[in-house]
Amino acid sequence: MEMFAILFICMFSPVLANEEERLPNKCEVCKLLTVELQDALEKTGRSKEVLELGEVLDTGKRRRKIKYNTSETRLTEAMDNICERILQYKVHAERPGSLRYAKGTSQTMNTLKNLVGKGVKVELGIPFELWDEPSVEVADLKRQCETMLEEYEEIVESWYFHHQDERLDGFFCAAHVLRDSDQECLNEVWKGDMGVEGSKEESEGESGRQTHDAGEL
Repeated sequence: MEMFAILFICMFSPVLANEEERLPNKCEVCKLLTVELQDALEKTGRSKEVLELGEVLDTGKRRRKIKYNTSETRLTEAMDNICERILQYKVHAERPGSLRYAKGTSQTMNTLKNLVGKGVKVELGIPFELWDEPSVEVADLKRQCETMLEEYEEIVESWYFHHQDERLDGFFCAAHVLRDSDQECLNEVWKGDMGVEGSKEESEGESGRQTHDAGEL
């Protein structure tokens, strides 16, 4: 078993090294930002709540009523801490391109944890209790997400109020943020195993993003 563990770790050491060396590009950041924002909006998209705006004046003028699912309040709540959600992602180094970022434990890490559970000593250069902490790569994803959202907040608002008939990733990423940059990652779709823990949820979410247009929000 010990010999197998050494062989296994040697086989995967280039993969683990790449996790440290590779940083996310602009396309990957934009893609995940729109995935998380659209997911947050979908959770409130069918609300029947009606908001009353403005003060009641002595003249008897009534407050203006507006549907919550088309209100600025809904957008503000969806965008609140949206980049914090990026920290839920893990690096799945066995997957290509932008698909390396997904929620749930990667196949590589799950196998290493199983070895530890069987009593095999596995050295990754960090304590075992920190294995599930956000990696440098994921932390950089969050940082770039915050910068991008601050720089292009008006574009998000423009899509929300005037262009929901278009896909969010197409309008925000392809037409604006990545207009003069590589957009290849926007077309990458994972169709295989989703990893361990939460894989069903991720798979269903991916399916939902393929079948629901942003205009349905």
